[in-house]
Amino acid sequence: MDTSGGYEKAESTAKRSRVSGIDRALQVLDYLYETGSPAGIYAIAKAIGAPLSTVYVIIDDLVEKNMLSRNSDSTVWLGARLYHYGLAYARSLDFLNVANHEMHNLSRISGETVQVCGRDGDHMMVLAMADGPGHFQVTSRVGTRVPLNWTASGRLLVGHLPEKERLDLFEHCAKSSPTGRAVIDPSALSAAAGEALKARISIQAGESDYAVACVASPICDDKGACIATISIVLAEQKIADNPDRYASEVKASADRIETIMGWRSHS
Repeated sequence: MDTSGGYEKAESTAKRSRVSGIDRALQVLDYLYETGSPAGIYAIAKAIGAPLSTVYVIIDDLVEKNMLSRNSDSTVWLGARLYHYGLAYARSLDFLNVANHEMHNLSRISGETVQVCGRDGDHMMVLAMADGPGHFQVTSRVGTRVPLNWTASGRLLVGHLPEKERLDLFEHCAKSSPTGRAVIDPSALSAAAGEALKARISIQAGESDYAVACVASPICDDKGACIATISIVLAEQKIADNPDRYASEVKASADRIETIMGWRSHS
């Protein structure tokens, strides 16, 4: 009697089961990443639509493997093993190595905090950061995610998109900022994004944080798509007193990154 068909079916079912387990684990990790803070098992199970018993097993396994860490209040958060994976991935990317070097160079030249930022869906995310030598405190750190319309970098990151796509994006993702000064009108944001990318400079002051300004320049690949930005974050008064100085410094840094990466053909 040929039982190969039954074996293959059982193997296929087992494979689907393993994939399902991996999917559930990714859903847990994605939920924590999206919310940006530790969460309890019940909240996670409810958010991802999984049985509580299943989530208990998955989380216990992830904690045991150091993919998650468990806090004293029984909430869980991303574990150290993920950080090590992230470091290894970052080391493999030539772009981040080049950008990181230029980021520290610009921080030294400008005497201010410098950030490299990228897009994460409807948000801008800080990818790397070099603290300035002064006492000025910047609340956004590596991993911080804010709506695209709050920042100079956010507008640049979508400036290369077709106008219709920019409008659609801002219509559903533009949000009011804590200071109440961020533009939320989709048409105005779309126009500003296109103009900023063309000028290779975007400046915002007090839109996301009180008394904090940011001057950013796009880092574009050889097709002209803005894949990241480099920006100086400083006190709002400083950019008001000398905008040309900071604009020229940050544009020069973006140009150097593109040149080293061989992306200047888009110009």
